[in-house]
Amino acid sequence: MVVFILWAAMTTRPMRADVVETSDGTHLVGHVTKIADGKVYVDTDFAGPVAILQTHIVRLETEAPVAVRLVTGQRYDGRLSGTNGQIQVAAATGPVSTTVSEIAATWAAGAPDPQSIKPAAHWAYEVSVDLNGKSGNHNQLGTAYGARATLTRLKDTLVLSTNYNRQITDGVKSADQFKAGADYSDNYSEKKSWYARDEGGYDRIKDLSAYNLAAVGAGYDFIKQVHQTLTGRVGLAFRYEDYTDPATRNTRSISLDLGLNHRLQLDNALLTTRLAVVPALEDLTDVRIAQETDCDIPLSKSAWKLRLGVSNDYTSRPADDVRKLDTTYFGRLVLSWK
Repeated sequence: MVVFILWAAMTTRPMRADVVETSDGTHLVGHVTKIADGKVYVDTDFAGPVAILQTHIVRLETEAPVAVRLVTGQRYDGRLSGTNGQIQVAAATGPVSTTVSEIAATWAAGAPDPQSIKPAAHWAYEVSVDLNGKSGNHNQLGTAYGARATLTRLKDTLVLSTNYNRQITDGVKSADQFKAGADYSDNYSEKKSWYARDEGGYDRIKDLSAYNLAAVGAGYDFIKQVHQTLTGRVGLAFRYEDYTDPATRNTRSISLDLGLNHRLQLDNALLTTRLAVVPALEDLTDVRIAQETDCDIPLSKSAWKLRLGVSNDYTSRPADDVRKLDTTYFGRLVLSWK
């Protein structure tokens, strides 16, 4: 009888479980199976598998050790604990302090990183179209097409893109622009990278018959979190601009290449901003500035999304009778797949 009582006491003692608490006060008890792609996956007895956005989590505790990879690429194995968005990993070498937003992924302790056993590379594609028109006092027809292919690997990324924009107002072209480019970046350390990019095309409304910009330089991640990144770039570029009007001076110059790229993942949208400032070294007042900010809103759970945005193209020395700044507002349908 004594042996039975001892056995029953040992086998019926309360079992600990992982704990997840969200910013709205929701308290979940279950088993955290993994953290991936900005979400925490929890198996619960009452609701089955549940996925919670990482940005909503303020408390995370695990009963057993797990493997953790931070956004900086560092890996630690240990139990997780913490509140108010702060996390401590009980690693074998000593406690490691971090935050929920800085955890890129978790998996079973001692197991290889799932990212390291994924295919060496994967492509993602998207095509976009924008069609608008107007009739009445003025007749207007505008079309814009775009395509992008992104190759992502463990440490580097290649983006290939092309865009065409054409607009006719009352029988007169008000936009006729084409561009195509490639952008390669290699994150060789936690926050540092190097990049090379090339872009070429034309803008007939600006009397720009052909242009090309080739640049190479260094990048630094000022913010590197699962839901947000902010990367600055500094490099050198060769700037080529050829104008149709012989009276406009063509550009052939070594230039600075200054850039800022920001990405913010919201609950139901992705906000992206790209800024490039390219002043000629021989005359810093001779500068081109390109900026684009767009917001991607998924349409239900399909591969379609709505992209709303604004772009600005500034040239300090345009052709005669051409304004320095062009601003475009757009709404596009985007189809993406992998």
